[in-house]
Amino acid sequence: MIDPHEPLESQVARQAKIIDALMRRANRQHEIGSTAYGAFQSAIALQAQVWAKTRDLELTTDALRHARHDSERMRKNLADALAALDGGVALFTGGRLEVCNDNFQRLLPDISELLRPGLEIGACLSAMAESAHLVSVEGSFDAALAQARRGRAGASVVSLVIELTGDRWYQINLQRTSDENIVLLLTEMTAILRRNRSEKESLIDRQADYLQAVFENMTSGVCTFSPEGAVMMYNQQFRQLLGLPYTVLQKGVELARILDFVALHGLITEAAEHDIAHWLDRLERQGRLRRRLRHASGRMLDLHAHRLPDGGVLLELKDVTLETRATVMLENRVIERTAELTRANAQLRLQFEEKARVEEELRLAKERAEAAVSSKTRFLAAASHDLLQPINAAKLLIATLLDAAADTRFAPTVERLEGSFTSIEQLLHSLLDISRLESADKALTPSELCLGTLMRSVWEDQIPVAQRRGVRLDVVPSMVFVRSDPIYLLRSIQNLVVNALQYTPEGGRVLVGCRRRGGRIELQVWDTGIGISRKDQKRIFEEFARADNVPLGSGVGLGLSIVDRTCRQLGHHVRVRSKPGAGSVFSIEMEVVEGRRAEPEEGCERTPAMAYEMDHIVLLVENDPDVLFAFSQKLEQWGASVLAARSISEALGHVRDMGMPPDIILADYQLDHGETGDVAIAEIRRECGAQVPAIMITANRGNGLMKKGAAQGFSVLTKPVQLARLRSLIDWKVRWQSPEG
Repeated sequence: MIDPHEPLESQVARQAKIIDALMRRANRQHEIGSTAYGAFQSAIALQAQVWAKTRDLELTTDALRHARHDSERMRKNLADALAALDGGVALFTGGRLEVCNDNFQRLLPDISELLRPGLEIGACLSAMAESAHLVSVEGSFDAALAQARRGRAGASVVSLVIELTGDRWYQINLQRTSDENIVLLLTEMTAILRRNRSEKESLIDRQADYLQAVFENMTSGVCTFSPEGAVMMYNQQFRQLLGLPYTVLQKGVELARILDFVALHGLITEAAEHDIAHWLDRLERQGRLRRRLRHASGRMLDLHAHRLPDGGVLLELKDVTLETRATVMLENRVIERTAELTRANAQLRLQFEEKARVEEELRLAKERAEAAVSSKTRFLAAASHDLLQPINAAKLLIATLLDAAADTRFAPTVERLEGSFTSIEQLLHSLLDISRLESADKALTPSELCLGTLMRSVWEDQIPVAQRRGVRLDVVPSMVFVRSDPIYLLRSIQNLVVNALQYTPEGGRVLVGCRRRGGRIELQVWDTGIGISRKDQKRIFEEFARADNVPLGSGVGLGLSIVDRTCRQLGHHVRVRSKPGAGSVFSIEMEVVEGRRAEPEEGCERTPAMAYEMDHIVLLVENDPDVLFAFSQKLEQWGASVLAARSISEALGHVRDMGMPPDIILADYQLDHGETGDVAIAEIRRECGAQVPAIMITANRGNGLMKKGAAQGFSVLTKPVQLARLRSLIDWKVRWQSPEG
């Protein structure tokens, strides 16, 4: 019933009301009580409640008395503390004056009667601004009050400086102590201002002495003149440099008299009367003057004259005799050196003309050489397709003849024919690779590729060669991704494996694998061949260079040169370790592309699985009749049914006649009349209404065609075609990429 948080006066009043209500209730119960005993019991209970409430009332009254006493004591302590302060202090609570000390009240006697508790702070500051004892204010009372109210409590202090009568100075600080309270602090600063004023006056009095002392210690001669032309200050160096007597150079002497004395006695050879008049006129017009003068004693002087802000003149003299002599000597030496340089320049001009003539001859020779190289490159690039077409046809025919001549007396002859043709093919590839590498910015297009796929491709290409030579070829694919050019990296690995097979005798072994080196991987080709001596290891990567122990007729020495040039342009590192009679290890080190994972491939078995019968319908699109015939013969030898076409229209005619899609499409890229293989594949698929598996066979080795194949869903094989890869790829695409698969 009683809120302990209410003021003590409210609690006491509420308790009195409660006691009065209880007394009235007791009286009513006594009047209407049924028995005297019940009334007696009610009176006793009521008396106990009255005593308890009376006791609570006494305790509350005592607490209120103590609180009032503490409040008065704290107020008195605050007043005593404020009175003990040297400056004036006034505390405003809720924007009204709560308390101030005597110093604050005595500051402005004519408004002291207004400084009573409850005075609004704005009215207080307005009264101070209108006081007769206030002389000036640096700032505004209203602006200071507004800034103090906007400031953050406890941190923002706004200051004003006021001047009172009697040359008294005070600083007023307004500080907001909380959301409701503002404190005004008055600090007298009269002594500080008077001391600063005294020091300033003393400094001004001693300025002339200081300035004179500075003048006397200057190395230059200095003299100042008043606006009327009278000497004000000078140093002895000025008098000595001009050679003036004491009687002429004194404070108050006119400038005209000094100049007349100089002209009369010839102290300055250039100081004729008309010259001096010209100097003064220029000084008057431009405000400054600079002259180099020769003194009668032979000294050289620099004269600087400047107009001072008050209209006076400052003259400065410097002795530059030594500098002038040094300048003259330097000028003489410059003249001598100029003559020498002129003679040397003439000789250099002759040499330069000779050099220019030689450079022009070298430039013409370089242009002719570049033109020859460019012509060769263009020729090889343009002829690559025409060269590879008959090579491809011949390779297919030889492969067909080799299978047909098996177990006959012609088999050794055909095998030798194939070996000779393989050498021609390798030499042609080397020449084309060198041609493309000469313009590496166009030939090399690095991308992220799986190293294991290239290693398996090399194994499929070279396992027949290894079997014929009686050499064991093992490849352990490493399914990691590297950044390289897929075509040229494949050629580099092929060259290393071909060399290893070529120089390993029958019964030997060639092993291809990889080792991790931190963030890099090293592809290694091991062999048990004839080995390479240490002196030959430094030159085998040069063009047309071969080791001394290499038998005649085993190559022209281009393979390793192409590997080295390719890897250098791709940022790979090629190394070799070898020992004669024990074998060699060639390695290519590349950076690994982290975060890419390839699906594990089947291992490289001893013999590729190629013994199955190819029971497929193959639509072959090839414009070259020889290549078309050779391809058809080989595919039919494998068991396939071949539909041969030399154009897109002829291929579409085969599809319409057959009434069903073929199992796979083999298409050359460059056809007649501007037709291309990718268009042929797209047209045949559209006619069939199915995504027929397709392989593009081309001499184009750029990555652009490979990207197009990945986008349109066809594989790319380069000419001359490796038959082992072609057969396995046809089987894989028919099994897994056919619409029915």
